[in-house]
Amino acid sequence: MILYDKTRDKPRINYPCEWGFKIIGKDKEKLKKCIDDIMAHRDYKFREGNLSRNGKFVSMNTSCIVHSEEDRHKLFTAFSNHCDVKIVI
Repeated sequence: MILYDKTRDKPRINYPCEWGFKIIGKDKEKLKKCIDDIMAHRDYKFREGNLSRNGKFVSMNTSCIVHSEEDRHKLFTAFSNHCDVKIVI
């Protein structure tokens, strides 16, 4: 559950919670492998996203239970630093 802290205008996230990531890159199979590798020791959900209008980029959606802000940031950083990922949202 996400609650907003009005003093900081920043969401206060109650952990553990399910958190989703949209992963964008150029190769669908490489993105699938990236998600499998990074989420290897977790239960996670996965679904294919969209293909860009010109077919140059593809998105994948994945989610899992994160146990802390540190855990969430660790996953975000792992996706962001992967050579086959262009953008993580």
